[in-house]
Amino acid sequence: METLQKTLSKKTWEDLKKTLTGLLILPDSENYDASRAIWNGMIDRKPACIIQCAHVNDVVAAVNFARKHQLLVAVKGGGHNAAGFAICDEGMVIDLSNMKEIIVDPNTKRAVAQPGVLWGELDKATQEHGLAVTGGAVSTTGIAGLTLGGGVGWLMGKYGATCDNLLSAQLVTADGEVLQASAEENPDLFWAIRGGGGNFGIVTSFTYQLHPVGNIIGGMVLHPMEKIEEMLKFFRNFTKNAPDELTTYAFTMTSPEGMPMAGMALCYCGHDLKEGEKLIAPLRAFGPPLVDMIGPMPYLQQQAMLDPTVPHGQFSYWKANQLTSLSDEAISTFKNQIPSVTSPRTMVLIEHHHGAINQVAPDATAFRQRESPYDFVIISLWNQPDENDIHIGWTRDFFEAMKPFFSSGVYVNALFNDEGADRVRSAYGENYKRLRQVKQKYDPKNFFRCNNNIAP
Repeated sequence: METLQKTLSKKTWEDLKKTLTGLLILPDSENYDASRAIWNGMIDRKPACIIQCAHVNDVVAAVNFARKHQLLVAVKGGGHNAAGFAICDEGMVIDLSNMKEIIVDPNTKRAVAQPGVLWGELDKATQEHGLAVTGGAVSTTGIAGLTLGGGVGWLMGKYGATCDNLLSAQLVTADGEVLQASAEENPDLFWAIRGGGGNFGIVTSFTYQLHPVGNIIGGMVLHPMEKIEEMLKFFRNFTKNAPDELTTYAFTMTSPEGMPMAGMALCYCGHDLKEGEKLIAPLRAFGPPLVDMIGPMPYLQQQAMLDPTVPHGQFSYWKANQLTSLSDEAISTFKNQIPSVTSPRTMVLIEHHHGAINQVAPDATAFRQRESPYDFVIISLWNQPDENDIHIGWTRDFFEAMKPFFSSGVYVNALFNDEGADRVRSAYGENYKRLRQVKQKYDPKNFFRCNNNIAP
């Protein structure tokens, strides 16, 4: 970084500053440390500069400057990606977090949103009109990263992945050009950004198709950890014939009192809540649970339900893969591994994928994970940096134990930054070759490489 500071004169930085509507933040700026902090506290990188963009012209100026001076570029939207791709060492961070415009048209049921918008903000704007689109299960997640990686959430059974509801996008390419991508304009690029991540450019505007979503039935039930095997077998049977309107996750966590818990969380987004209550009655009767927090609620409440479990600044390490099925052997392995969990903050999820998200052809978008019924995700969380090795080690051991039950696919947004090119390829399967061709066309020099990279 010192080398870069010396290489680029003070006048060079001042000239850049004059081209911006937004802020140029350098290592000696007062707000430098606050600006480089992201959700995962384990990521501690020091960029040479951060450009907090206020307008698409700032993004163009930043891209052109970085290309001219051969700077590594990271792009920050919500900064929630656990792998920390939003921040780089010594290069430039193009920070979109202040670009927060949202326009909702209730007549066409469409929303246009800028890349700094968080899911809680988009949900609030769309829910004012009784509308929503599939979004992240934590309201502080950014819309940009989630959409570009595919986008799973509570509405995916009924309305598909987030990227399935993307109608168009505006983006800045590696050569500083502003393009539109849709089914009509640059359709190859439009195909690639629906699941291909930030490999092809910086999206500065997303246009979504919205759907009617009023009050839902949501919440969770909690059981003692001793019931984990019985509960997962119930979960498997319960989800087998679930209607599209009902999405259910199984999970493990530790209660605030320090008690290991197994639970199920759900969202029923059908129009007839009485019908929904009948459907979920067996889940509420099973056990019976120690705690039952399920009931009718605003969709916004459901979307923020998990927020307290993942506060900003915790240390985090993830491992994930899709499961071919939730067999007795897989459940037994899960049961045997979970008691040794090393952090009380760690959560392990099994997400049920079905309905609309699995009915789209695997090659219709770059997002390919549409065939497996379950996704297995370990989210290890802790507070002390000297505990990194123990929690990362436990996560990897659990992941290795579950490998016999994995399909070939993994959700790209759940990949950590230590997994290598083969795991990125496995996220895309047969779509990878086509993605490389699109990358070669729009970013042949791999300018955008701080991501789960698709090399041209």
